[in-house]
Amino acid sequence: MVKFYSQSETYAYPFPAVTLAYFLRYPNPYSTHVISTDTIARSYDPETQRLTTVRLHLKRSKLPAAVLKLVPRSLLGASASGDTQTFILERSVVDMKEGVMDAESRNLEWTGVLSVVERQVFKRPVPMVPDEEKVWKGMEGAARRHGFLNFGSGAKVEDSGDTTDVTSSVTLHSHIGEAWKRKREAAREDAAKESSAEEEPPKMGFFRTWGTAALQRNIEKIGLTRAQRSQPNAREGMKVVLERMREGGLVAVLEGMRQDRETILAGNSFNIGRRGDDE
Repeated sequence: MVKFYSQSETYAYPFPAVTLAYFLRYPNPYSTHVISTDTIARSYDPETQRLTTVRLHLKRSKLPAAVLKLVPRSLLGASASGDTQTFILERSVVDMKEGVMDAESRNLEWTGVLSVVERQVFKRPVPMVPDEEKVWKGMEGAARRHGFLNFGSGAKVEDSGDTTDVTSSVTLHSHIGEAWKRKREAAREDAAKESSAEEEPPKMGFFRTWGTAALQRNIEKIGLTRAQRSQPNAREGMKVVLERMREGGLVAVLEGMRQDRETILAGNSFNIGRRGDDE
């Protein structure tokens, strides 16, 4: 059983600007749940003009009440309040020659309960230019070709009329109960081989009161609803970064990131203080 959805949109910014904004999107006012971002691997192939990056994001979230009702907190590693932290592994490949960026993110926690894979494909519309102008020379040449990273003007994004198409998709698959189901089936096989009427297979406990398939469907449905609700904030966060880039270049983007980080840290400190008062 797998839940899946996709959507498409167009950013009114050139491809190099959008791909750079993707790497600089955390933090922003719409992603205050992102605690940290670390680049763990990066490589560039000058022949294919492909930049491959692997990053690790640490995000704070609150588990949906519906999930807490379905699954014991002991299986989710959630605190008493349902607050959790999860690592997200992101791998992206930017093909500057073809004007395509393929990025995929997946959760590293709770994969036994729900696996969430988000994929975004950014594409530069095919330009109507002579063939000789389609050959880009490195990432800087590509950026200059689209009016982006104009180093003489503070790396601002010029309004050239270029756009970038993006298709986002999310795939959700719940594996909860599958391990217990395998154990139960193995126990039944062992019991059948031994032909022992007195020995019963282990009870399923929590999972016995639910059909595994029904439980998986419900968890996938809840995850899908949450993923769909988060998409508008993800788009608005990208737009904030792109607008900062248009108005003030990389300097404005970095200053905005600094201010957002201070706001997030201040908010976390306030929440910790309140928890202490409550205790």
